[in-house]
Amino acid sequence: MTHVAIIGCGDIGFRVAQLEQQNSRHVVGLVRSPPCVTRLEAHGMQALQGDLDHPDQLPTLPSQALVYYFAPPPPQGTADRRMENFLQTLKQPPRKIIYISTTGVYGDCKGAWVDETTTPTPGNDRAKRRLDAEKRLLAYQQKSGTPVVILRVGGIYGPGRLPLERIRQGAPVLCDEDSHSFTNRIHADDLARICIAAADKGEAGAIYNVSDGQPGTMAQYFNTVAHVFGLPAPPAIGLREARRRFSAEMLSYLDESRRIDNRKMLHDLGITLQYPNLEAGLAACLTHAIDHESIKH
Repeated sequence: MTHVAIIGCGDIGFRVAQLEQQNSRHVVGLVRSPPCVTRLEAHGMQALQGDLDHPDQLPTLPSQALVYYFAPPPPQGTADRRMENFLQTLKQPPRKIIYISTTGVYGDCKGAWVDETTTPTPGNDRAKRRLDAEKRLLAYQQKSGTPVVILRVGGIYGPGRLPLERIRQGAPVLCDEDSHSFTNRIHADDLARICIAAADKGEAGAIYNVSDGQPGTMAQYFNTVAHVFGLPAPPAIGLREARRRFSAEMLSYLDESRRIDNRKMLHDLGITLQYPNLEAGLAACLTHAIDHESIKH
């Protein structure tokens, strides 16, 4: 039986774990907190507790495991020391490593279409840490012979990953006249399926852009979410006021614009998206929310 090790078994990791269980694979999840251990064990998965910031506390992974690495980088700096710790503590090379990176490594492309041949020019430390992790993994592949597949992922949405509370609180969005920055998204369920396809079909050293191929502005995203869930449209403000009121993270999204080309992913990995656009994905989120409420009551 193939052992699957998921490093950072949060939302996406748990979705991937369930799909791998359906493939009759033994799933091991590396998590930090006792509640996460309990959650995995309740679903028939083996939980290993460890902290990537403390390599001396990391447990040994099963031999020849297929590894999905979903753990985020550290919150500061331009290097991913967690990835460094993980690779240095591997007792033996895994069967394959699938890594979730970010399309943020491309930096600001002024709204141009971006494919995997575009040179990464990350414009903030968050994206620089991701690119650092990519480079460490590719160097490890060259050294160990372990195939590495990198998924550069756009914004992830899905049940539990929507800005509903922000919209309910009346938080503003940038007005249409000033909203020119393109962002890119993928539904969480589609991302989990893409991770499985990358493990099965991804070539050693391959990089795939992951999005639904339907870029839009942040204002369009918030307004569409509000419309689908029957909430009041967020108030619109100009760019000058936005720079005063928005968080640094939100402003970083407004300062970068790119449209992600997903054709390589669709072709090479044989993917047909379940949610090929935002409207389809949000409709499924609404159905999930209604079903969840009916179960509670």
